[in-house]
Amino acid sequence: MQRSRRVTRRIVRAATAVAVVGLMSGCSSDDPARAEEWRRVYCTRLGSWQDARDALTASTGDAGVNEARAARSAEFRDAENAGHAAVAASKVLDREGLDHAGGHLVEDTARAVGGDTEAEGRATSYCSDSGFETLVG
Repeated sequence: MQRSRRVTRRIVRAATAVAVVGLMSGCSSDDPARAEEWRRVYCTRLGSWQDARDALTASTGDAGVNEARAARSAEFRDAENAGHAAVAASKVLDREGLDHAGGHLVEDTARAVGGDTEAEGRATSYCSDSGFETLVG
């Protein structure tokens, strides 16, 4: 059972990364509309990770012990998958030279997903500076 979950988790991570890269590939960063779309996707993914993380830390309310464990397990998977998607999207921005924060967006995003609040602030600032402040927390 444990092995099956690990395999499923790896498949979901790979599929998420492929989907993000697939959505973002095909055009040069010289295309301003495409560059804006890549930034929007990144900020959406970062905001989704923040929402999933916040849901994980929220109270489980009146749920019983087993229901609470199941909910937290699902919330953990959601947060983990959303974190992987945000990191994958940051790699696309880096690859396309759209990291106007000095080339540290991938590192900041990975650190943010790992719990570094200062790195999260820098990643969130990137979205604000790009005009997508409403997509992140």
